[in-house]
Amino acid sequence: QVQLVESGGGLVQAGGSLRLSCSASGRTFSTEAMGWFRQALGKEREFVAAVNWRAGNIYCADSVKGRFTISRDSAKNTMYLQMNNLKPEDTAIYYCASTNFVRYNYMDYAAARYDYWGQGTQVTVSS
Repeated sequence: QVQLVESGGGLVQAGGSLRLSCSASGRTFSTEAMGWFRQALGKEREFVAAVNWRAGNIYCADSVKGRFTISRDSAKNTMYLQMNNLKPEDTAIYYCASTNFVRYNYMDYAAARYDYWGQGTQVTVSS
């Protein structure tokens, strides 16, 4: 089992920044990839960004490219999401997820079929 805990959410004005963290514990040695997803009220969960845990390859949704940066610190078993130039449409609950299965391409990383999920952290962007 892997436990994931997100932190760093909050209320920010449009144009502002936040940095989310996802701390992993438990049987993390099998982790192949970790990702960030978000779900706005009344909408389906959507992919934000993901990282190959071993190689460091990153994948980002078009909607956040140039504004969000995903990174990882393997020594700390922690993943980050630096969010700049936030927009009201970025308002959502942000979830981190991890998987023990190898991912091969963008569609694999963007799929919501991950093994473990955090409880989510609320990000609210005011206009």
